[in-house]
Amino acid sequence: MAETPSHLTGQAVARMIDHTNLRPEATHDQIVQLCREAREFAFAAVCVNACYVALAASQLAGSTVKVASVVGFPLGATLTSVKKFEAAEALRLGAREIDMVLNIGALKSGDRELVSSDIRQVAEAAYSTSALLKVILETGLLTDEEKRLACKLCVEAGADFVKTSTGFLGGGATTADVALMRSAVGPTIGVKASGGIRTAADCQAMIAAGANRIGTSSGVKIIAELRQSSQFELSS
Repeated sequence: MAETPSHLTGQAVARMIDHTNLRPEATHDQIVQLCREAREFAFAAVCVNACYVALAASQLAGSTVKVASVVGFPLGATLTSVKKFEAAEALRLGAREIDMVLNIGALKSGDRELVSSDIRQVAEAAYSTSALLKVILETGLLTDEEKRLACKLCVEAGADFVKTSTGFLGGGATTADVALMRSAVGPTIGVKASGGIRTAADCQAMIAAGANRIGTSSGVKIIAELRQSSQFELSS
């Protein structure tokens, strides 16, 4: 579980941030800059598209920052075999965390077995290299009942985190969704808030709701704001 916000240091917040650039127009130089910032601020990870995994891994060699890559992104509608292959390739190239998109249509169709198998097979690929698996629910497209079911299936299939959103299909993280997800999964697995988190206040609210990982492209801005805030005991 995340620490109580009033006791978080700037360093602790940084260690919760996945510094992210998943834009289709992201360039080589922008990924290098992303990795440079992640090293400087000791973020948890950088999250990049698979084509940049090897570059990010080379840039972050010797650091504590992990490389995360997305699978089935952003729609979640690719075949399970394709998701598993995507994950295996990203892991081979140096990723140590996989953020996969749940099969949203299958969930809404009531096909629990397909949703579970989809997650389980990617989880097996991740665990073969001791990597973490985060499953993106795309909460903006789900009812509360569907969110709870998705969380249940993620836990049963072996996911390490449930994650709110891709940030590409409308909507984003809300404190209500984070709290619902935390309640559904309990204290044993992580909750990643992602999508539209751009300020220190956004970040604080998500952590207070139960998130212990934050996906954002605004990590540097957030830490700069926290350094000026009296709400956090900062030591970074």
